[in-house]
Amino acid sequence: MRKLFIITLSIFTIGTSFSQETKVDTLKTEEILVVKPYTPKISDAFKVKSNPSIDTATTIQKEKVTYSIFSIPVASTFTPSKGKAKGVKRSPKERLFENYISAGFGNFTSPLFEAYLHTGDPRYSDLGIFINHHSSEGGIKDLQLNDSFADTRIDGFYKFFDKYYNWQINAGVQRKLYNYYGTRATFEDAILNTIDEKQIYKNIYVGGNVDFKDSFFKGATAELVNFSDNYNSNEFRFKITPKLEFPISTELINAKFLVDLVNGKFKQNYTTNDDLKYSFLNLGVNPNFEVLRDNLTVNLGAKLYYSSDLENKTNKFYAYPNVTASLKLIDEVFILVAGATGDLVQNTYQNYATLNPYVSPTLNIQQTDKQYKAYAGAKGKLASNIGYNFNVSHTNQQNKPLFLQNSSKTAGTQNTTYAYEAGNSFKVIYDNVKTLGFFGEITIDASEEFNFTGTINYNNYTTENELEAWNLPEITATISADYQNNKWFAGAKLFYSGATKDIVTEFGVVNVTTPIATNKSYMDLNLNGGYIFSDRLTAFAKLNNALGEKYEPFVNYQVQPLQVLAGITYKFDL
Repeated sequence: MRKLFIITLSIFTIGTSFSQETKVDTLKTEEILVVKPYTPKISDAFKVKSNPSIDTATTIQKEKVTYSIFSIPVASTFTPSKGKAKGVKRSPKERLFENYISAGFGNFTSPLFEAYLHTGDPRYSDLGIFINHHSSEGGIKDLQLNDSFADTRIDGFYKFFDKYYNWQINAGVQRKLYNYYGTRATFEDAILNTIDEKQIYKNIYVGGNVDFKDSFFKGATAELVNFSDNYNSNEFRFKITPKLEFPISTELINAKFLVDLVNGKFKQNYTTNDDLKYSFLNLGVNPNFEVLRDNLTVNLGAKLYYSSDLENKTNKFYAYPNVTASLKLIDEVFILVAGATGDLVQNTYQNYATLNPYVSPTLNIQQTDKQYKAYAGAKGKLASNIGYNFNVSHTNQQNKPLFLQNSSKTAGTQNTTYAYEAGNSFKVIYDNVKTLGFFGEITIDASEEFNFTGTINYNNYTTENELEAWNLPEITATISADYQNNKWFAGAKLFYSGATKDIVTEFGVVNVTTPIATNKSYMDLNLNGGYIFSDRLTAFAKLNNALGEKYEPFVNYQVQPLQVLAGITYKFDL
């Protein structure tokens, strides 16, 4: 064996002593020959043991364990019953009724009546009518003229539902009675007997809308309105707004169109017996491109108008931005919002009478060019039940309307042609106004039964021609809370309005400076509550101006103090 090993080792030594040839790079034509002599060492040789010794551990034998079970029969009389699921006791489901009648009565001889009736098949059609009446005989102390008011309205509708489209027709009438009771002078009885202070606004309208479900033509709305008053003033308005929409991938392209015609006249102006006429035709288009992403929503649009003053035979083109964006930085917690928008506002006699029912029927009707409103802010949630929303803005408006008191034509001893000429009515003037504004809102859903909301608006006005932004408060704020459980419900709303300014000119008095009057700030607290006797019957109560403040929203027009009203509501099905 030893000889065999030596012979093998010798053959290996001789074989490796020969030179080797190696090609380093096959891409080249040259060859490199490496020659290295082999120098054997003693350590290169080793001996392999043919029979290695192995240490074996001592094997431990396991002890065999034996065991057995002793089975002893036991007699039992227990019989298990089958398991049953534990039922959850549910409160009875509230029944919903489709119709109701509500009636109430309060101090100052104030009846209230409401009724909503409708019938039809909810799958195909619906026909309904709404009736509302609220009035008061008045009773404010130390007034010389009647301060009663009344508001009666009847609206009807018919809806038709189809697989591909829905359409609806609306019609209604409204009558609102007010009185020009805000006089400043002390009238003689003979003069008072010649004044008929009533002003009655009448509104008749008919309109409708159609909605298409699977079409680029999404639908249109149309309305025809006739508004008139107790002094033979009359206003006619026709408005139609079609809408188109084209989806492109995840984005949307839509466009709204507008045809708006306003025509009206007043039988007289404030200084002469000449009539006042106005007529406007506005044609508009509002294209928008909406970009929708997971955390980003952007609307790129514009508002374009071609406006024609038909009475003065002038035409003008208007263009406004309509760009808005919202970015979710933290989902539902912090969302940034920003935008720049503008619009052409068509002012009307009906809108002015809604904002201030004591305007004189001698108004100068013009359009407001709202050139832009740029804003930025944030909204989201501070907690799962606390939401917030705030923004700052800057607005530039040309021909912004401002209410200003008409000068009086009597000191209480002279007759007037019309009841609104005794320093107890308001005109509309226009000025270019820039507004720096702040809006803040917070909502708290404390529980399923209680919620709270607070808002604040601050506006700093800069006028171009007028000394003040007449009858516009800088600060308004509201705080409201609502509570409801199974049987009881209650609510409260506190409204605050800052001081306003107006010009009050006494009859026959010539002032070197402008006689500016300051109308004080005020707070108005309104409370409501009730008890639910059943699904059908509910009792309610309302307290308006609960603080009893004798404030004036407009100069010389004091509101009624504490007003209490209570009634019942009955629900039923036809």
